[in-house]
Amino acid sequence: MGNNGAPEVKKKDHDEKNRRLYERQRHLLDTFLAHGAISKQQHDKSLKDLTEKMHLQD
Repeated sequence: MGNNGAPEVKKKDHDEKNRRLYERQRHLLDTFLAHGAISKQQHDKSLKDLTEKMHLQD
């Protein structure tokens, strides 16, 4: 057996880890907003920046 599929598997694993990290960070921002620790404007800007930095879409 060859190692032909390994790069695609690694990329898929990396992408999934990034997606999970994004979701955790988004949840944290939502929690901060819900508890009044940040404003709606801060939440929205931080979420936009996070989404752009991680190259993800909502």
